Amino acid sequence: MTVRIQENDFNIADEVSKLTEIPKGQVPGALVTFTGIVRDIYQGHEIKSMTLEHYPGMTERELNHILDQAKSRWPLGKVTIIHRVGKLKPADNIVFVGCTSAHRDAAFEAARFIMDYLKTDAPFWKAEEKESGISWVDARESDRVSLKKWED
Repeated sequence: MTVRIQENDFNIADEVSKLTEIPKGQVPGALVTFTGIVRDIYQGHEIKSMTLEHYPGMTERELNHILDQAKSRWPLGKVTIIHRVGKLKPADNIVFVGCTSAHRDAAFEAARFIMDYLKTDAPFWKAEEKESGISWVDARESDRVSLKKWED
């Protein structure tokens, strides 16, 4: 299980390769990945950049906590969560989630669960730079609705 918060970019193919480095007889059967990228246009406004901040230590603890929750809900093999911080430009990778499992439903559901958490409750602060200036970004209501479906 891997959780990384980093400024530098990641290589999607390398991350997939790490998730599939599995000894013979233990190949899981399903691998689901999600990669988020910085948009260039959102709600009709051009995005010049996005800056993400976090509180080191606390953020990693929170992401490991959500990873533990995912592992308790689904039979998972390897899982990787990478979230970038710092100033990002449109088309830059921002987040990667990869989940392996014996069955596709578990891999899909776990990846969606982790992403729903990352979009709403993970301790990241996001600011978008547009023509009109810089504004802080809150979770959208649709993201909160998605997260609600996971409540016990």
